[in-house]
Amino acid sequence: MIADFSSRPMTARGGAEPMRHVGRVSLRTLVFVRWVVIIGQLVTVSVVALGFQFPMQLSAVLTIIALAVAVNLLGMVMRRGRALSDRAVAVYLAFDILQLSALLFLTGGLTNPFAVLVLGPIAVAAAVLGRDYSFGLTFLAIICLAALFASPFDLPWNGGGSPRLPDLYQLGLWISLTLACGFISTYNWSVAGEARRISEALAETQLTLAREQQLTALGTLAAAAAHELGTPLSTITVVAKELARDMPADSPFAEDVALIQSQCERCRSILAELARKPEDAEESPFNRLPLEQLVEAAATPHRMPGIRLEISTVAAPGTEPPILRRTPEIMHGLGNILQNAMQFATTAVTVMAQTDAHRIAMTISDDGPGFSPGLLGRLGEPYLSIRDQEHEHLGLGIFIAQTLLERTGAELTFVNGLEGTLQGAAVMIVWPRAALAL
Repeated sequence: MIADFSSRPMTARGGAEPMRHVGRVSLRTLVFVRWVVIIGQLVTVSVVALGFQFPMQLSAVLTIIALAVAVNLLGMVMRRGRALSDRAVAVYLAFDILQLSALLFLTGGLTNPFAVLVLGPIAVAAAVLGRDYSFGLTFLAIICLAALFASPFDLPWNGGGSPRLPDLYQLGLWISLTLACGFISTYNWSVAGEARRISEALAETQLTLAREQQLTALGTLAAAAAHELGTPLSTITVVAKELARDMPADSPFAEDVALIQSQCERCRSILAELARKPEDAEESPFNRLPLEQLVEAAATPHRMPGIRLEISTVAAPGTEPPILRRTPEIMHGLGNILQNAMQFATTAVTVMAQTDAHRIAMTISDDGPGFSPGLLGRLGEPYLSIRDQEHEHLGLGIFIAQTLLERTGAELTFVNGLEGTLQGAAVMIVWPRAALAL
């Protein structure tokens, strides 16, 4: 029975897509901006209370500013350079909204011309936070503006009494500021969201290009190695033939010489395969195979004595088993994964395939020791020691296999002990059926 992959998202690194927990705003930035705000508040209060000598709730106002100073000092004690999570940034901005609203509440409410500053944290939240946090802070700001509308305190003014705006005019101010909060939050979040998507797409493109450059470099090295190996391989072949001709049939070394000749022929076939042009493969009458025969063809060069290979395919009711094109990407990609499985298997390697009208899912598993748990999340990176920590295995085979199979539209997941398999290492591969089937 093959595992069902339809209920969980797949990635090439072996798991679900990680949720975004780390934001793009550092604590250092928030602390710096808040110091600027605190200095502005102190200057404004000093000018109004000491310069103009307007009566106001000075003790309460200074207490609220002192609370902001204490919070900022606490932020300075923490790691200032680290990026905060979206939740932490939302808490900081919520405090700014509440602190500013408390100051406005004590100094005239909506009649205070500085009430428009409530829009500042909303604009920041919409630019750097996700939708839920951004809209939550917008709702908090609207509630605070409604509380300012009900403020019983007068605007600090000359001793002759402060001007009192009509309630209808203040209601209009509250409505306009509420609409401004909603508009700024929605517009900034939409624009910033588009910018984030473009940035993420650019990062994915750069990562893909880097992986392609690595594979191209490996391909160039392979071509150079194939060219350089041609001459010494010819020399070894000639010498082996001369040894076989001159050696008595009953010589104890006759079997070794025959083995050398067979391996030289295999090397010649590999070099010929590397030199074959893509159009040559397209013209071959054997480039279209059923799924089971395709896997068998990919595994044949890597079969090992004592390791049995079991291949099973299951087609969903009402669907025909797919006929696949024998492309170099498929053959080399599956071949590398099957070779890796056979190298570490104890007795068996199984390939279980499941097809339906929309996808082709395959699980390649072995009964070996499995992947190293500490490296599961990094499989697919080149020059990575895998599976066997006592020996050097650079991970180039898995890297090449993953890159080649991803070119065909596949998604790969690496796991250990998957239910329904041999409980060793398992590689799950999923293609859209339209990407492979003829």
